[in-house]
Amino acid sequence: MTKYVINYGNVSGNFEKAKTFFVEVLKGLSNEPKILLCFFAVGREYWETKFAEKSELLPSFFPQNIHPKFIMAMPDSFERQCAESDVIYIQGGDDYLVQYWLEQFDLAKIWDGKVVATSSASSHALSKEFWTCDWRQCKEGMGILPIKFLAHYKSEYGATDPRGPIDWKRAYKELEEYGDKSLPIYALKEGEFEVFES
Repeated sequence: MTKYVINYGNVSGNFEKAKTFFVEVLKGLSNEPKILLCFFAVGREYWETKFAEKSELLPSFFPQNIHPKFIMAMPDSFERQCAESDVIYIQGGDDYLVQYWLEQFDLAKIWDGKVVATSSASSHALSKEFWTCDWRQCKEGMGILPIKFLAHYKSEYGATDPRGPIDWKRAYKELEEYGDKSLPIYALKEGEFEVFES
């Protein structure tokens, strides 16, 4: 059984929502959880910098009695790292990049019994279908969760984009009409999350 805690984006943008999110992620684990930080959704040249930043920032959202050990995910040792970790936390970023890396692994096998936490693009990757703010269109996810997903819903995301602000009503409608119409749509505000077990 794998526990998925999927966030709608901008996890650290709201302190109280971030605290609630990580309480859920860490629920039932030891006071010294091993957390695999995965930056597959951004360019390789940023991984070490992101790792240093997140390793410093994330504990501020954790309960005070939690003393995590952070590990930086690497593709060539990802399967072993997942086996040795309690939580796999996959950051947001580029929809194509994160799927490129994740599709190389048998995720159902290597994530069995783990907590998998995601945000934005990595939440898209787990879904069957999603609407992406970057491309402003519907795309196919990996189908790990039988849902449709819309990150950053009704936020200011893209407000300074030359294409103009996102029409959230239209985005929702496009996702509703796309692909498998029987799938439930998950579209909540940034910092909010859903929990699934599979």
